[in-house]
Amino acid sequence: MDHFSYKNQLLHAENVSIDKIAASVGTPFYCYSSATLERHFRVFSQAFESVSATICFAVKANSNIAVLKTLGDLGSGADCVSEGEIRRALLAGISPQKIVFSGVGKTRSEMAYALEQGIFQFNVESRPELIALNEVATALSIKAPIAIRINPDVDGKTHHKITTGKKENKFGINWEEARDIYKLAATLPGIEIKGISTHIGSQLLDLEPFRQAFRRVDELVCALRDDGHRISRLDLGGGLGIPYDTEEPPSPQLYADMTIAATRHLGCELIFEPGRLIAGNAGILVASVIYLKESGSREFLIVDSAMNDLIRPSFYEAYHEIIPVRQPADDAQEMPMDIVGPVCETGDIFAAQRFMPLLEEGDLVAFRSAGAYGAVMASTYNSRLLVPEVLVKGDQFAVIRKRPSYEEMLGLDKLPGWF
Repeated sequence: MDHFSYKNQLLHAENVSIDKIAASVGTPFYCYSSATLERHFRVFSQAFESVSATICFAVKANSNIAVLKTLGDLGSGADCVSEGEIRRALLAGISPQKIVFSGVGKTRSEMAYALEQGIFQFNVESRPELIALNEVATALSIKAPIAIRINPDVDGKTHHKITTGKKENKFGINWEEARDIYKLAATLPGIEIKGISTHIGSQLLDLEPFRQAFRRVDELVCALRDDGHRISRLDLGGGLGIPYDTEEPPSPQLYADMTIAATRHLGCELIFEPGRLIAGNAGILVASVIYLKESGSREFLIVDSAMNDLIRPSFYEAYHEIIPVRQPADDAQEMPMDIVGPVCETGDIFAAQRFMPLLEEGDLVAFRSAGAYGAVMASTYNSRLLVPEVLVKGDQFAVIRKRPSYEEMLGLDKLPGWF
């Protein structure tokens, strides 16, 4: 469920019409619904009320500080993969004791910053990282609380670019080598073992891969405890999918029931890192029609957003529902068209031969389910300005990231002295 719907033939975010926002900020722009963010967080967190669980929103899905503040005020923590994301979470008021630092390439300076902030946990992904973290922590006279991310070699059966739990993926440590890594960690003076971490991918639509991964985690907890390690936390990642089109992913409650049944007997605190599940359907990208172009037998709907604004269709062949902001009549004629952007790439295409009602120059369209991995992956390719972000709450809206000026964008470049 989300809070984007037609009222009086115009698409609204909660109680604000999208055309009103467009008139104020111009297009293209991202628009997020506070009510949807809040609802999705509550639905997920309430599913785990019967156990000790911390929900750490995956900041990589949507890192806007106002979005993080919205979730942090509900009790969310933050799963971060860079110093920049940690800084964003802290600026949003999220306690360091609810921040988890994940990622395969943490630098020593990032480690030092996170240690100095007193974050809750490092998810360590390799032997060299473990050694480096120990050296940094020892130099600071701090013990780094860690979980070691285990790669369970489980296929999440999702897009190959967002599967993370197979042996050939770059993430985590092979589960067969885990006992040796924990044995090493126990000898390091700057390391404090807290638990196990695992994450097998994003946009999973079936619970069975989770079950397989959690069975391996169960076996490993028992083996590590037999080896004398205190394992009190399980960071089980995120990855539960959302409906973009006709998908029917398991509900958070079904996921919670399965997870609790698989782990309750271990007596561990649980940590989860949902991102897309909370933010995905809480946002839309709004664009204007520039031209309708005929070329041979095809019709092209050219809009003012492009692959640099929303890269998912180009990068992942991802589907986004595209709807007119002005509600078409029930008997409106539709025709197949390619919906494309202005970027000088053949791959700058949002949808091929998608049936759409007849639109005209200046009409507004909305790309649904764009609240996750949209604005965070945007770029200035073709020297296009970054897209602004807007947050709606009830009948109010606010720009939470402005569109930069051309002077601001070009001012980042500096000519060397020899010119």
